[in-house]
Amino acid sequence: MIIKIVTDKISKAELEEIAKEFFIGMIKVVVDVKKEIMAVGGELHVDANQVLIENGSKQQDIWGISIYFSKPAEDWIEFFSLINIRPKEKNFSQDIESREIREKIKNIVNKLVVE
Repeated sequence: MIIKIVTDKISKAELEEIAKEFFIGMIKVVVDVKKEIMAVGGELHVDANQVLIENGSKQQDIWGISIYFSKPAEDWIEFFSLINIRPKEKNFSQDIESREIREKIKNIVNKLVVE
């Protein structure tokens, strides 16, 4: 299983190539909003989640999203994952409910993913 931690930049083409292992047109992504890094790939968000934990991330800083390549950049992020259910962090659903966290994630993704 290919899961890559992105700390600098990754091209959209490379993301699409990694995604092909399990999906066409989308990729599972887990973002560490504190370290401003992300793990991409895997079949489930929990796969990438585990890789980030093993590399020093803390669960409370990690959120699951999916990126849909065919959507325009302003709409290509879906903030929905089982790993987002966090009653301790006041997130009671699979959607990321905090606008602040959503904005952080958008900024991180836009900084790391390049054409």
